Amino acid sequence: METYNLAWGKHRLVLGKNACIMGILNVTPDSFSDGGKFFTLDNAVAQGQKLFEDGADILDIGGESTRPFSAALSVEEEIRRVVPVIEKLAKRISIPISIDTTKATVARRALEAGASIINDVSALRLDREIADVAAEYGVPIILMHMLGTPKTMQIDPTYDDLIEEIIAFLKNAMNQAEKKGIAKSKIIIDPGIGFGKTVEHNLLLIKHLHEFKTLDAPILIGSSRKAFMRNILKDTTVKDINPDLAVVETGTQASVAASVLNGAHIVRVHNVSNTRVTIKIIDAIKNVQNS
Repeated sequence: METYNLAWGKHRLVLGKNACIMGILNVTPDSFSDGGKFFTLDNAVAQGQKLFEDGADILDIGGESTRPFSAALSVEEEIRRVVPVIEKLAKRISIPISIDTTKATVARRALEAGASIINDVSALRLDREIADVAAEYGVPIILMHMLGTPKTMQIDPTYDDLIEEIIAFLKNAMNQAEKKGIAKSKIIIDPGIGFGKTVEHNLLLIKHLHEFKTLDAPILIGSSRKAFMRNILKDTTVKDINPDLAVVETGTQASVAASVLNGAHIVRVHNVSNTRVTIKIIDAIKNVQNS
């Protein structure tokens, strides 16, 4: 498997032989999973500390929900939610903190507060200046594929060739980032599980994840508790099941295992401790040598 060494500031990530875990911290009242649980400063900081202690390699903090049909949040409110949390956690944990935002102003304030990665689910499309911020600070940026916007992405998503179209989209986003002065070595790609995809699309993405290695960049997958697996796991008589149910967590770990075996370098998850166990076994299988 391709290995990538990301080194910047005081941080270094070696991606390849062992999968990297990104822990999710939603500082939101309305995320599809754990929305509202960590909305207060103290609860958010405590959860961030727990994810670090559970073994996260990156902590991803977001103040705006990107669940299907969600509306955009103001810059001021997003900053109010995330910056105090980042300021406190940056002093307590040694792993890099990622800011999950599509807004350049929010990204800048987050980096000033102690964040050191930008996770842009719009892949520079909603605010092109976010690339300037990443280039100025010399930090890694995650570029994700999304069909449309969170408000529209799940309205009949269709593709002529799913894998080729997403690869082309990400290749273009990477080119745009490099034109803005971001080093290719600091670009991470995300095919965007659940962002403008049907259940079948998401399954195909995980199954064919190895095809994205043609982009020659670390691959991140965020399947944790997503609707596609809840659709598979739920009883046909109900519309949806609670994302926080144990059965959904078990499904998440199955998707994590498949993703890592198929080429994911980073997995973005809610439950870090469970994922650490899954990855320990999957990495051992992946790396075992024939005698």
